[in-house]
Amino acid sequence: MIKIAPSILSADFAHLADEVKKVTDAGAEYIHIDVMDGTFVPNITLGSPVVKSLRKTSQAVFDVHLMTEHPETQIEAFAEAGADIITFHAEAAKHHHRIIQQIKAAGCKAGIALNPGTSLAMIEELIADVDMVLIMTVNPGFGGQKFIESQLEKIHMLYHTIQDMGFTCDIEVDGGINAETSKLVREAGANVLVAGSAIYGASDVSEAIKAIRG
Repeated sequence: MIKIAPSILSADFAHLADEVKKVTDAGAEYIHIDVMDGTFVPNITLGSPVVKSLRKTSQAVFDVHLMTEHPETQIEAFAEAGADIITFHAEAAKHHHRIIQQIKAAGCKAGIALNPGTSLAMIEELIADVDMVLIMTVNPGFGGQKFIESQLEKIHMLYHTIQDMGFTCDIEVDGGINAETSKLVREAGANVLVAGSAIYGASDVSEAIKAIRG
């Protein structure tokens, strides 16, 4: 089953609760929450208090993506705020397996993310332990970037690794996803699709979600 995760990075921050409701009413299963610290990536976005406030207004799956240095320092706060899934970047962590255990101990599903320039080999010993692998199809830090097609082979390789080894984790893809690129990543094996401007910038949000879902 394909799950759609609109990124609130592209939402109107002045009306964030309404923006979350708009996309969940239109059929989105997840809300993708990009947390940027200004160090691991250039921008700064939001913290756990915002997630806590949104949690009071929505029953959607909150998919928190930590684009931060020292992700282990953020896990408890976001778990307590209402995160359902917490994903950290392999490039930002020193003790990957410990962080995965920390996320699960906090009551959340655990994900691990890879930038476009990072090989799958970095996480091959961790795939059995995570609930989701996030493949970035842009360099993280800014919305609205162009999809990097070379990442399709990485998604395809990850899909076959999961299938061949009998693992059950999801494959999430984030970056440049729209109706056209979503077809490519679905064919490569992804089943959780993050889209920002393609959903929040659409005149008909419901139709945009349907087109991305395929």
